[in-house]
Order: sequence, then C-alpha cells, then structure tokens
Amino acid sequence: MLVTTDYTKKKTVLIATVIKQKINKQYKEEIYELNSLAETLGAIVIKKFIQKIKYKNPKTFIGKGKIEEIKSFIIVNNIKLVIFNDNLSPSQFKNIEKILTSEVVDRTKVILDIFSKRANTSYAKAQIKLAQYKYALSKLPKLWTHLEKQRGGIGFRGPGESEIETDRRNIRKSIKKLNQKIKLIDKQMNTQRKHRKNIIRISLVGYTNVGKSTLMNILSKAKVYIENKFFSTVDTTVRQITIKKQRFILSDTVGFINNLPAQLIDSFKSTLSEIKESDLLIHVIDLTKHNFIKDITYVENILLEIGIKKNIIIKVFNKIDILSELNPKPSIRNKKYINNILFISALQKEYIKFLKEKIYAFTKHINKKTNEIRIF
Repeated sequence: MLVTTDYTKKKTVLIATVIKQKINKQYKEEIYELNSLAETLGAIVIKKFIQKIKYKNPKTFIGKGKIEEIKSFIIVNNIKLVIFNDNLSPSQFKNIEKILTSEVVDRTKVILDIFSKRANTSYAKAQIKLAQYKYALSKLPKLWTHLEKQRGGIGFRGPGESEIETDRRNIRKSIKKLNQKIKLIDKQMNTQRKHRKNIIRISLVGYTNVGKSTLMNILSKAKVYIENKFFSTVDTTVRQITIKKQRFILSDTVGFINNLPAQLIDSFKSTLSEIKESDLLIHVIDLTKHNFIKDITYVENILLEIGIKKNIIIKVFNKIDILSELNPKPSIRNKKYINNILFISALQKEYIKFLKEKIYAFTKHINKKTNEIRIF
C-alpha cells in the first residue's frame, strides 16, 4: 500500500527543529535544503517554522506552544501541507495531523516522492518502489489514518488490527518480489559490465545539485537532462568519452543528500555498484555552498558505507564562475589535497581542459588488479 502525496501548488509550511548547539548558518542551510526539496515537487512554501529544542516531544515532536502557533497560522492562511525536516513516528504523525488538520509528511517521504517522480528506468523504479514499501511498512498505522479520511462517510467502520496485519503481509510480499526482480537485473547488469571490463571506468559522484550532469554533458558531448533542482535525475547515465585517443566509460550517478533515507541507502547499493566498479571517481563539489566541507565528508562516508575500496578520487570544486573571487579555504589547501583537486566552472566550461588532462594522467598507469586503497 503506497499513499501518494500531491505537492503541486499546495500552500505549504516547513517545520524544523534545531539542536541548540548548532551554529546559525548550519541550520539555515538545512532549512534551505528542505525548502528546495519541497519546491522540487511543486509545493508553494509560505512559511518556515524553526524551534530550538533539547529533547523531542514523544507525542508531537515539537513543543506544545509551537504547535499551537503553527495551528493558528494554518487556519488563517489555509495551509494544505506540512513538511517536517525530521523523521516522525507513526504516533507523532497521528497526533500532529489531529491537531493541525492538514496533511503531514516528513523529510524521508519527500525524498522518496522525488525519487519516484524522477525515475525513468525499470531498474531505478524497482529500487525506489522497494524503498517506498519499506517506508510504508514502518508507517503503516499512519497510512490507515489517511485511508480513514479518504473513505470517510456515515457509518464507516475503522480498520481493525487484522486489516493492518493483512496490509503488512502484502507489503512484505511486495518487498520480496521486488528484491527478486532487482537481483535478476543486477545479474544482467554484471554481465554487461564484464563486456566492458577492459575499458577504464570513471564515475561522477557528489552531493545533489552540484553540477554533475552539466559536467557529464561537457565531457561526453551528450544531452543528459539538466534542471536546477534537487535530484533532476536519479538514473545512472553511462556514456563513452575519449581523451587523447584513450577511451573511457563515464557514469553520472545519483546525487547524495544529508540524512538520505536508510531505505534508499540500502536499495541503491546495487544502483551505486557502478561506482564500486569504477577505476576513477570525480567528486564534484559546489564551491559556493557555505558548508561544502560538510558535504564532502558526508559523500565520503557514504562511499565508504557502500564499500568503496580501490578507487582514486579527484575532487572537482565547481561553480567558480559564481564566486567574485576564488579564495579557497585553508582546509582545501591542505597538503593531502595538492595533487588531486581542480577548480572549474562546468556551466562556463572553464578549466575543463585541465580536468581532462588530470583524468588522463591519473588513469594512465591504472593497474586494475591492485587492491590498494587510494582515497585522498
């Protein structure tokens, strides 16, 4: 059972909680990110509510005073949708929706809905549906609340425990079938990879909306879909490129995001196997973001989590055209970064020539049999 949320042109409020120790700029970026996620799905964000907390309220997540303030705003402004930046428990969903009388979704649901909307290939669709079913399983009591509202009517009888258990069994059956389908596709894709095992493989990785697809188009002269929104594509795109008469396979992979749902990390380990099979990773970073160092750390942690063991990584700091003056922070000029960083503008095609030269230099002496870990 998958409940679809319609975000299009819905008047929306965002709710985020902030641990008191967080610095001002850090939580502002988190709110901006949630705002971008909502707008990606077509929501119209009217207001953002932020509450600094020490502990999460087990019943409503946020404090009683804040939720009453939000309720008043919702009534006056006819708000239809409420998005929490944090993940909510089924009981919190139920309690909050009862108070606010508006549809409530959490950050995980928003990200899953974006992925579902953007997926094009049967493989990506299967992976995302698997993640959605896992999410639905954890939120089943909340889904029944939605069904009660949808069915409604005089004399409607509320669903019993046995009906919830029936749905739980059906979801588990769907999960089992999807796992089998994904294993079959994985097997087919592994066979395809073996046919190109003698070609050096490169993957573009990075946080979402950092310019990977733009760079992919420049390096491959392809026409990969580009949009200035989070997760403009969630399918791995593969193209062949040539640098100095050397052929390469270049892959543009799905972007990462902070607090990526656990369901997606598990489901996309297979999708990201293209990264694991690569000889070179180009980690694209948005230099204009205040907290890009945090993005770097997050992406590197995900790479380690999915089992990256023998790749060379080049860090490419993108969007220098937006900066009035290039002034790399001291942490970037650290000795360990000297040989494997570049500053470019994918949009303006600045310093792409140097990137190609670095790709060629780094892959010239690749020994695919080595197990050496070379993450700089």
